[in-house]
Amino acid sequence: MFQLIPAEVSTVPQPHRPTRPARPPQPQRARRGGTGGPVRRRGERPRWGVRLAGGLAVAVLGSGAIGHAVMTGLDTGIDRVDPFKDMKNRPQAGHGLNVLLVGTDGREKISPEEKREYRLGGAPCHCTDTIMLVHLSADRERASVVSLPRDSYAEVPAHRDLVTGKAHRAHPVRLNAAYAEGGPNLTVRTVENMTRVKIDHYLEVDFTSFMKTVDAIGGVDICTAKTMRDANTGLDLLPGNHRLSGGQALQYVRSRHIDGASDLGRMQRQQRFMAALIKQAAGGGVLLNPVKFKQVSSTLLGSVRADKGFGSEQMLALGQAMRDFAPSSSEFASVPVGNPSFPVKGIGSTVKWDEPKAAKLFEALREDRPLAPARPGKTGARPAAVPVDVPPQQVRVQVENGTRIDGMGGRVDAALRATGFDTTGAPGNGASREVKRTVVAYDPRWDRSARSVATALPGSELRAVAGQGRTVLVIAGADYSKVVPVRAEDPYQGSFGVVTGDEVVCGK
Repeated sequence: MFQLIPAEVSTVPQPHRPTRPARPPQPQRARRGGTGGPVRRRGERPRWGVRLAGGLAVAVLGSGAIGHAVMTGLDTGIDRVDPFKDMKNRPQAGHGLNVLLVGTDGREKISPEEKREYRLGGAPCHCTDTIMLVHLSADRERASVVSLPRDSYAEVPAHRDLVTGKAHRAHPVRLNAAYAEGGPNLTVRTVENMTRVKIDHYLEVDFTSFMKTVDAIGGVDICTAKTMRDANTGLDLLPGNHRLSGGQALQYVRSRHIDGASDLGRMQRQQRFMAALIKQAAGGGVLLNPVKFKQVSSTLLGSVRADKGFGSEQMLALGQAMRDFAPSSSEFASVPVGNPSFPVKGIGSTVKWDEPKAAKLFEALREDRPLAPARPGKTGARPAAVPVDVPPQQVRVQVENGTRIDGMGGRVDAALRATGFDTTGAPGNGASREVKRTVVAYDPRWDRSARSVATALPGSELRAVAGQGRTVLVIAGADYSKVVPVRAEDPYQGSFGVVTGDEVVCGK
């Protein structure tokens, strides 16, 4: 359904938490002018002014006394729950911090106008639509987010039904039914039993709080490589970049009839949205603006349900921890699935986890290890790339030189190969050497592959050629200047299907 910023940093002393040394101020990058020195346009604010303003903002949020003053009074609006009441035989605490983030329906709080506009009709289901386990590393350098399919096969422990008061023995259910039967407490107990990960905090978000928080942060940028339409939610996005408001964002993360992937495809879109939300919070000035930070925090805390230990202190600590976050600081995974249609008598089809792989995933969380595989030969964030529908590795490309420039074909072939395309490595000369505009010729049966190539060659002309076959032909023209990096829209990798935030956010 929907996501939020990874949860907070506990104020309880943790002996295992290493002391994080203060970082020296990072020098600002100078704008390059004719002499290589900094150039300031007329009327532009001096760079020292930007540094001073940023420094003061960090000082306000980073200073204990002033920071607490900024956040004073925000706890009063939080709807409190006790998800840990009378819990016994809990998993041993690991390193870092774990928050269970659940998204609930809550459509009874939405105005009739919003219900019509965002297709939120029907009775509220009082169930969990999204369940995510958010792990913040002990050094506060990494956030790991694991999506738990709502239809996961689960066994709830013995409990008393919240509605009927009837005592129930342990029995199988879909995971989202745990909330309907026993609320937050049974949900936490069930997730802990399934993952053996101890939950430190519980945060519950409904439709209303989700929309308000997205609007408070100024909207979130989402990019898509193909048209996305869902008649059930009203989502209608053309290929390209979009700034989504709260209501539009709700449509995006709720849609599950865009492709044949249903809930699993929706989880991928939810993870892309969460990565974009983190990018907006960390890079959009929210964390460096005390007034904006308090506005967003008050909006969130005033419309969620949380355990007694989650409040303004934790929101302030979260803001401090995320000051140095970049999209690459976040990583997203879904529980490995063994059988997506596991039948259970009396329940129907459920999602059965791949138990050995799932056990390794949750072991990594308990031990505070990164989920994403290391990037051999690369450091730092990956370069921004444009999302495409067909991964470049799956597209075979033959390059021809359509100009009189020697070596042009080889340059284009090498550049396309560098961004991932399966080029032949044997560029030839075109029938004409007077091509002005680069041509991407393709068989209509492989039109999606051709669009991936054309995206990497801005300004190129798509030309359908019946019977050409699966290989896309690129005829380099005189207008060629560069190849734009592209990536698959859902670049899952590694044994856990992990992506980092910089792989799924929009490039600029």
